[in-house]
Amino acid sequence: MKKLLTVSAAMILAAGAALADGDHAMSVGTVTKIDTKWNKVTIDHGPLENLDMPAMKMVFEMADPTMLDGLNEGAKITFLAERVNGKLTVTELSK
Repeated sequence: MKKLLTVSAAMILAAGAALADGDHAMSVGTVTKIDTKWNKVTIDHGPLENLDMPAMKMVFEMADPTMLDGLNEGAKITFLAERVNGKLTVTELSK
């Protein structure tokens, strides 16, 4: 019985960790430059909690080029950045 409870507790903890890994807080930033040729955007942003990065201004690739549609320099956005193939990439964007 004790072994069963230990295994059950381990499974619950693992499931909780998996959910936490997929539940990332969105970050807030201001678009300062858009490069449609290279599918990149420069964002002056607050902390990126999921990447453990402080606030700064940096260049990101866009996961989907259509995310640039209707985006303007100076726009206030919320976004999720993740490492995709070793590159910092905006994977979700809300204008």
